[in-house]
Amino acid sequence: MQSSAIAFSSSSLSLHAARRNFERNGCNHLSPSPVEQLRITTAPSLTVVSNSNSSSRRRLSAIGSSLKPIGWISDANNGSSDGIVVRATAESAGEAESAKSSRFGDMLVLGILFNLWYLFNIYFNIYNKQVLKVYHYPITISLVQFAVGTVLIILMWTFNLHKRPKISRSQLVAIFPLAVVHTLGNVFTNMSLGKVSVSFTHTIKAMEPFFSVVLSAMFLGEFPTIWVVSSLLPVVGGVALASMTEASFNWVGFWSAMASNLTNQSRNVFSKKFMVKKEESLDNITLFSIITIMSFFLMIPPTLVMEGIKFTPSYLQAAGLDVNQIYIKTLLASLCFHAYQQISYMILQRVSPVTHSVGNCVKRVVVIVSSVLFFRTPVSPINALGTGIALAGVFLYSRVKGIKSKPKTA
Repeated sequence: MQSSAIAFSSSSLSLHAARRNFERNGCNHLSPSPVEQLRITTAPSLTVVSNSNSSSRRRLSAIGSSLKPIGWISDANNGSSDGIVVRATAESAGEAESAKSSRFGDMLVLGILFNLWYLFNIYFNIYNKQVLKVYHYPITISLVQFAVGTVLIILMWTFNLHKRPKISRSQLVAIFPLAVVHTLGNVFTNMSLGKVSVSFTHTIKAMEPFFSVVLSAMFLGEFPTIWVVSSLLPVVGGVALASMTEASFNWVGFWSAMASNLTNQSRNVFSKKFMVKKEESLDNITLFSIITIMSFFLMIPPTLVMEGIKFTPSYLQAAGLDVNQIYIKTLLASLCFHAYQQISYMILQRVSPVTHSVGNCVKRVVVIVSSVLFFRTPVSPINALGTGIALAGVFLYSRVKGIKSKPKTA
C-alpha cells in the first residue's frame, strides 16, 4: 500500500506539471510533449508493479490513449495469469492421473504374467510327470519339447510377434555353450521327474543358489558375502533332511536333479562370461529363442543313438499305451514348457533380478504344494520340514545376495 501511494503522488505531480506547461503555452488542446508523455506513462507502470487497487487503475486509465498499454499489462498480470495457473493445474492433474493409471496398468500386467508363469509351470510338471510315469524315454520327450518350442518361435518370427534377429557367426559361437548346458539341464530334469516325485525333484532343485555361488566364484571371480554363505546353510541342510525322509527316493532321480542344477547354473555363468560385448548382446527373449532352436538340433543325434525312434503310434500301441493321451499330454507339456520360460524372460525385463529370484522361489513352493495335492504324494512331517527349511533358505538367499560387503579400510 505504501508503494501504491508513492505511485499515485508521482502520477499526480506529473499531471499537474503537464497541465501548467499546457496552460502557459496556450495549447491545452494539444497532446503533451514526448518527455511529458514519458513521465505520464512511467507513473502508471509503478502502479502495476506495486499491485494497486482497481479504483486507482481506473483513474490512471482515464488519462488517455497514451495509457492504453497499462490496461494490457494489468490484464496480463491478473486475468491471463489466472487462466495459465488453472490450465497448468489441470494439466498437472491430468498427468498425475495418467501416471497413476499407467502404474496401475503395469502392475496389473505384471500380476497377470506372474500368475501365468506359475500356472504354466504347474501344468508342465503335472502333464510331464504323467507322460514320463508311463513312457520311460526322457531324451525323446526332451526332443519333442524343443521341437514344439522351435515351431512356436518360427511362427512368432513369421507373424512379427517378435522381431526376427540377425545373428552373426561370433554370436552363434558364443551362444553354443549356453545351448549345450541348457539342453543337458532339461534332459536331466526330465530324467529326475521320471524317477522321483515332482515335489522331491523341485526340493533338490532348490539347491540352484549353491551351484550358482560356487560356479560364479570359480569362473567369474565373484566371491560371496558372509550373508550369502549363511543363507546357503539352511538350503543344503533342508535338502539333506528332505532327501533322507523322501518316500520316492532314487539315486538316479537324485543325481539327475543335482546335474540339472549344475548345468542350469552353468548356463547362467556362461551367459555372463561369453555375452559381455554390448554390440553382441541380445535381449532375453531372442537369446532364449536361439538357444531353443539350437537345443532341438543338438538333441536329434543323441535321441536316435540312445533311444531310437520310439514315439510312433505303432510303437506306443505295441507298448500298451494310449496314443492319444500320450500325444495330447506331451503336446500340452511342451506348450507349457515353452510358455512358462518365455513368460519368465518377459517378467525379468520388467522387474529387478532380485524380485525375479523371489518370484522364482515362490513359484517353486507353489509347484511343490500343487504336485503333492494332485498326485497325493505321501509327505512325512520331517520331509515337509526339510523342504520348508530349504525353501526358506532360498528366499533368504534371494534377499541378501544384493548386499555388498564393506571394503576393508587401511
